[in-house]
Amino acid sequence: MMRFCRSRRDGARCTRPLDHPGLHRHRAIMWSDLAADAAGCPGTGQRGAPAPPLDDGYPHGLALCPTCGRFIELDPRGRFLPHDTSDAAESDAEVARRHEWFNAHGW
Repeated sequence: MMRFCRSRRDGARCTRPLDHPGLHRHRAIMWSDLAADAAGCPGTGQRGAPAPPLDDGYPHGLALCPTCGRFIELDPRGRFLPHDTSDAAESDAEVARRHEWFNAHGW
């Protein structure tokens, strides 16, 4: 499974492979690490609701962040807990499960 760079600028994600050399790129826009967005997701603190589950319960009560597209826990008030736009420790299995969820439920 191909992993893409986690850098973002103005919300646009770099479309180059993970650990690529040189500048980040999304379409015709390029940027350096200094111009990249902070790692923290701007969706933190927004209201959310648990995502509809697959037959086996995945994503197990987590909500889909509309900003970064990750499944994130909600606080007791129904707001996204602090999180980054990507998770460097995310496994291929988790990526595959998220793809399966999107195929079943759409965006």
